[in-house]
Amino acid sequence: MSSRNPGRKSDPLASVRIAAALKAAGQTQPGKPASKGGRKGPGVFARLAELYADMENAYAETAHAAGLTCANCDDNCCRTHFKHHTHVEWAYLWKGMLALPEARRADYLRRAREVVDQCAAAQAAGVVPRVMCPVNDDGLCGLYAHRLMICRMHGTRNVLLRPDGQRQVFRGCHRFCGLTDGQPDEAVPTLDRTHFYRRLAELEMEHGGAKGAGASRVSLTLAEMLVYGPPKPQRR
Repeated sequence: MSSRNPGRKSDPLASVRIAAALKAAGQTQPGKPASKGGRKGPGVFARLAELYADMENAYAETAHAAGLTCANCDDNCCRTHFKHHTHVEWAYLWKGMLALPEARRADYLRRAREVVDQCAAAQAAGVVPRVMCPVNDDGLCGLYAHRLMICRMHGTRNVLLRPDGQRQVFRGCHRFCGLTDGQPDEAVPTLDRTHFYRRLAELEMEHGGAKGAGASRVSLTLAEMLVYGPPKPQRR
């Protein structure tokens, strides 16, 4: 990764972890499909997939109630500079990467490095990055089944009750706001993220990403998650 990224140093062992993950997945030959299962996958990853499905259903209900669709939108949330915060989602994203043909995976990694550099340049200039996600293929997500939580829930108004009791409210994307402006607050369709976050936190703990005082914290864009390779095993 370019040294122009001031936020995090490149990881020289990323390619080593990618190769090790490919071998562990049974994909020692280019393009060979990854085998199912794995030491940690069947339990945690299966329940993460269920959680994602529940998130999507809740989002669809809220969006439908507001009349929100993404069709012909003049904006694209795939350009939004999102940060992601769990090892389990990072690992699941890489589960999808490892199942791709080698050429496609290499192309996404090339794009990810470019995105990281472009975002770093924007931030150095004091500008919020607006760069297309590296796995966006002409408007379609190339890792759709493995996309991250915020990719599934961004758009509608949502609320989150934090552990300290504070209530956070996201008003929704500009199209959602345009559809609901002028409505009484209690009438605006709202998605409560709280229980989804709690379930994700439980999976993160079980995965091992937040156990012990020495566990590393995650605050990465999707592009950074790809550039740095699969997450390092966390100490339990």
